[in-house]
Amino acid sequence: MRQILKFREYASAERVGGIQFRPGGLLSARGFTLIELMVVVAIIAILAAIAIPSYTSSVQKSRRSAAKTALLDLATREEKFYSLNNAYSSTPSDLFGTGAAPFPMNAPLTGQAFYQVSFNNTYPITTASGTSPATFAIQAVPINAQANDQCGTFYLNSAGQESVSTTATSCW
Repeated sequence: MRQILKFREYASAERVGGIQFRPGGLLSARGFTLIELMVVVAIIAILAAIAIPSYTSSVQKSRRSAAKTALLDLATREEKFYSLNNAYSSTPSDLFGTGAAPFPMNAPLTGQAFYQVSFNNTYPITTASGTSPATFAIQAVPINAQANDQCGTFYLNSAGQESVSTTATSCW
């Protein structure tokens, strides 16, 4: 008998916009409680705190390839110039033809620049006798969104020595 009364009570209930009104003034609301919503917000915040730095690190790592490519391209052009002229050049017109932009050059050449590539006179090569042979040293300095990259400035010289301005490993 009791079950029949419950069924009749449920059957006579009215629904208005997700809220169920029952006889006797009882109402039943459907939805989420504030605690449930706060748990979901906390989970999303924790996931974002982990994902955003990881994503930023991956993007910076992918942008490093533009700097390395620009340095290697410039070094290749310098070696080609050296094979033809028996000396290295520091002018863009010798390496890129007339009308070339002056140094420093942006890397990548199109779109937003993340590195500035230029010759570096503070990073020379010296021989055992102390003389400086005909050499070049080039650098790629991070700018804009890449300025706080853990690898810092990339260096490359005519001996093929690659280095960075920080103590970070696995940058090259």
